[in-house]
Amino acid sequence: MKSFYITDTGMMRDHNEDNVNIVKNGMGEHMLIVADGMGGHRAGEVASKITVDHLSERFKKLSSIGNKRDAVDWLKENILIINSEIIKYANKNREALGMGTTLVVAILTDEFLIFGNIGDSSGYVIKNKKLHKVTKDHSLINVLIEAGELTEEEAVNYPKKNVLMKALGASETIEPDEFDVETSVDGIFLASDGLTNMLNDKQIEAVLNEEDLSIEEKLKKLVRKSNSRGGTDNISIAYLLKEEK
Repeated sequence: MKSFYITDTGMMRDHNEDNVNIVKNGMGEHMLIVADGMGGHRAGEVASKITVDHLSERFKKLSSIGNKRDAVDWLKENILIINSEIIKYANKNREALGMGTTLVVAILTDEFLIFGNIGDSSGYVIKNKKLHKVTKDHSLINVLIEAGELTEEEAVNYPKKNVLMKALGASETIEPDEFDVETSVDGIFLASDGLTNMLNDKQIEAVLNEEDLSIEEKLKKLVRKSNSRGGTDNISIAYLLKEEK
């Protein structure tokens, strides 16, 4: 397997509130994480760092995540702990009130592949050179599209496209959406909305399928393309390829 992750401030922000990581445990099982923080006075940066650091450290210490049920329970349990830590930090630091973060995570073992998400960072699988979105955004814009009140075309320029319906740190109780995916995929791709708001799935897919580029070069090219289109937000990507094509 080959993997790489990258994060970039973008063109419009003065600091990066995203955090991203790819980690392995004792059995060589993989976890990919992207968290997109929000909140003033760098509080979003703190929220996303709490999230990624906690999950990374806990996962690395495991000999194995266990079976699929164990993995889902582990993820839910740790998300509750992280949520509590973010709320505790905000309560102690008044300038951080309203801080929070999205989270998209994928856990891959020989037996299963699961995704979890909160917010509007996206999780995909790659199969037969096609990019398939797995997760569902917890955003106002997605609610309106699903309700038939907004078309995909209208959504592009909708003024409240960044309003989230769900985020870590936003409420005392939180539970991720879970997605169970067949392991027979070629790769896993996670991204913050700093990428997906700048490039559509076909544009991302085209870069990932460029045969003359390494996995690192592909992600760097995606960042460059996002920034050339305005780079209005921080950009973070985690990519794992099961076998280089």
